[in-house]
Amino acid sequence: MSATVAKRREPRLGEDLYEARLAHGMPVFVLTRPGYDKKFASFATRYGSVDSRFRRAGGDWTTVPDGIAHFLEHQMFAQEYGDAFERFSEYGASANAFTSYTNTTYLFSCTDRFADSLRLLLEFVQQPYFTDAGTNKERGIIQQEIRMYRDNPGWRLSEGLKAALYQRHPFRLDIAGTVESVEAITTDLLRMCWDTFYHPSNMVVSVVGDVDPAEVAAMVEASLLAHPRPEQGSIDRDVAGEPDAIATPRVEAEMAVARPVVALGFKETDTAVSGDAVLVRDMATEICLEALAGKSSSLYNRLYESGRIDGTFHSYYHGERDFGLSVLSGETSDPDAFAEAWIGGVKSLLATGIDPAVFERQKRRMAGEFAASFNSPESLSYALNATYFAGSDLFAYGRLLDGLTLADVNARLHQHFEPSRTGVSVVRPKG
Repeated sequence: MSATVAKRREPRLGEDLYEARLAHGMPVFVLTRPGYDKKFASFATRYGSVDSRFRRAGGDWTTVPDGIAHFLEHQMFAQEYGDAFERFSEYGASANAFTSYTNTTYLFSCTDRFADSLRLLLEFVQQPYFTDAGTNKERGIIQQEIRMYRDNPGWRLSEGLKAALYQRHPFRLDIAGTVESVEAITTDLLRMCWDTFYHPSNMVVSVVGDVDPAEVAAMVEASLLAHPRPEQGSIDRDVAGEPDAIATPRVEAEMAVARPVVALGFKETDTAVSGDAVLVRDMATEICLEALAGKSSSLYNRLYESGRIDGTFHSYYHGERDFGLSVLSGETSDPDAFAEAWIGGVKSLLATGIDPAVFERQKRRMAGEFAASFNSPESLSYALNATYFAGSDLFAYGRLLDGLTLADVNARLHQHFEPSRTGVSVVRPKG
């Protein structure tokens, strides 16, 4: 059996994307970088911390302890022969993994012995080695990590903001879970979650570098055939019916910080989107945030000159299919004045709309950043995975950005930046 590799071109940038669909519909994406020494590969599953209640097609609902996706990510590197990290090092590759709210990704980068590293990546992700001794050891390590997080002001600020905005959705919980929830994770539960979510129908492989797409596809296909899995239907995920209203206007904590740190968040309510609409929503939100709080905005400069914000200020949007938030954050001597100033800025922007010149300038900036991302193998691999899991594809970005209108962005401004759906998280100095 030989995988069929198709090629698609992004005409604006002259880039070619190679794609093969293998067993259970799993895609393999390859972006070639002729002349690049560095090669980057990732093997990702659409399984993250929010997937704590689920069912397979025709099955019963199952609820698992919070933090199990993150625990499983840690546990996967433990193999019968030892630590997979050490094997990657023997090949001269740098390996890592991370768990987000919605995905778990295993990855490596290398300059030599790419084929050996890719086979290793495919093998250990598809062939877990679970033991009670390993589970017990990892449990203690993760619980210690969780205790250490609690001493981090940034973590406390972020967790406080999610607690302010979200009432039920598992997004409000830490990716690693709690000391108590991790205590309840067993080897059998890890095996069940791997069996459910680490199925080829729920996964994707992305490779970027000076490689032969047909050879990459053949290697992945051979690995899937060596680790056969039965057909599996869809996975239903229960996200608890989150209401539009926020949980509480304000969450505060005291820690050993020199100055107060504050985060103002806008809760996402546009959660009935999928496919290309997810990318359009994200693009429009990014332009809104730049118009409001970018370094070229008049409000940013007024607040900076007055000392209400400083170099620690930043803004960002994090959005998924059924949750998300926009954040304005930084150190400030007066958290109340900080929040009031930005809410006032939002109300002014809602009244006037986005300046057409700002809109065009931001579209050009985003187009340039998209083109520049093709110089980063890591960014390309992550973007291939993210757009696939969203139901779109990487090459749709340029086309969708071209078609984005000022009316689209102003509609998004009014839909998302609603002052009644804001929450504030503050970390103050002790005493």
